Amino acid sequence: IAKEVAKLLEMKAQLGGEEGKHKFVLKTPKGTRDYSPKQMAIRERVFTAIINCFKRHGAEVIDTPVFELKETLTGKYGEDSKLIYDLKDQGGELLSLRYDLTVPFARYLAMNKITNIKRYHIAKVYRRDNPAMTRGRYREFYQCDFDIAGQFDPMIPDAECLKIVHEILSDLQLGDFLIKVNDRRILDGMFAVCGVPDSKFRTICSSVDKLDKVPWEEVKNEMVGEKGLSPEAADRIGEYVQLHGGLDLIEQLLQDPKLSQNKLAKEGLGDMKLLFEYLTLFGITGKISFDLSLARGLDYYTGVIYEAVLLQQQNDHVEDPVSVGSVAGGGRYDGLVGMFDPKGRKVPCVGVSIGIERIFSILEQRVEASEEKIRTTETQVLVASAQKKLLEERLKLISELWDAGIKAEILYKKNPKLLNQLQYCEETGIPLVAIVGEQELKDGVVKLRDVATREEVNIRRENLIEEIRMRTSQL
Repeated sequence: IAKEVAKLLEMKAQLGGEEGKHKFVLKTPKGTRDYSPKQMAIRERVFTAIINCFKRHGAEVIDTPVFELKETLTGKYGEDSKLIYDLKDQGGELLSLRYDLTVPFARYLAMNKITNIKRYHIAKVYRRDNPAMTRGRYREFYQCDFDIAGQFDPMIPDAECLKIVHEILSDLQLGDFLIKVNDRRILDGMFAVCGVPDSKFRTICSSVDKLDKVPWEEVKNEMVGEKGLSPEAADRIGEYVQLHGGLDLIEQLLQDPKLSQNKLAKEGLGDMKLLFEYLTLFGITGKISFDLSLARGLDYYTGVIYEAVLLQQQNDHVEDPVSVGSVAGGGRYDGLVGMFDPKGRKVPCVGVSIGIERIFSILEQRVEASEEKIRTTETQVLVASAQKKLLEERLKLISELWDAGIKAEILYKKNPKLLNQLQYCEETGIPLVAIVGEQELKDGVVKLRDVATREEVNIRRENLIEEIRMRTSQL
């Protein structure tokens, strides 16, 4: 019996093996996504606008590894550290996937003893977050960072970072936006005068950071119930964090009997006043609000902090406005490079990160709603033939075009029908068709057809490249 059972089990195992083959799940890992050609076309458009802006402001570009030594990332992100992806130990180094591009940048500066650089970096980062993909929150996503490192006069680079955010959001035409600005020193000073113990500054800060998502009562309950703050201190914080405005509010707080006595808060308010003077010169204060509830949860900020939010989307096609919250953020982090430098040498830095995934979500929804046709290739011309047995001539001509830098395609059939070739152009948005036929070959010309107007003209073979360039440069 035992023998027979063993045999049957063996047979079952073999069958099971076959069955198992068809059962694996075809999906991308949680919090990640594939991008179709259409989505990539929209994404490329956004990247181009952002990179052009960074270059316009004189930035260089760098790249760093996708994973860092675990100790490089540890202790830099406060309460968010639990979201770092750790990798399995390989060859004696404990590694983690990068969580943002700022800490690797600071490590790069310290390692290469760089004290002065203006750089941008666009790359993927990883967070073991609970993804909310409908709102543009992923576990793997791109960040577009611009940073200025170096010792400069106060608030000039900071003002430029805000100008960059303003330029990019205006350029991408995402709708109305507001850039909230605050300063870590004002927050810390405010916590001190409200009676928050030093040891609780950072954790209370991360509670305040939730004010854009939940009402003050909930934030207060968290501070008192979970974080052990006295209700009186919480109420005092409440009086400040509900204030927002412009230069007038800064002046008012500089006169505030409690805040003006605090050295940190006074410094922060003085710099904030200077910042608003520069932003007035840039002509962008209409979109900027000094907001005492803005905290930004990351531990490494030391001065000015800012965050750009989209205001309700006015969209005819969608009943509910798309609310995607923050689309850019950043601030000053003067101590981060010093944490890596063996001698603790500080390199002051200020930077901004553009939330590409959220921006991309909005644009994608907009394209869907408007049913706008998006081209996914840049082909300028299709080389076609009107009769059979002209494959060699099509290959010769397309080779000439490719060698001249023209973006061209042919259909991969020996004898395609002319109608099919023209239809392919309609579907993919190719603007021109270069048709070779027996008569054209005899006459040394190529028939050039405009797909949109259906007009055809004979062009001398030697002038074809020039003609295609001229027509496609106007598109």
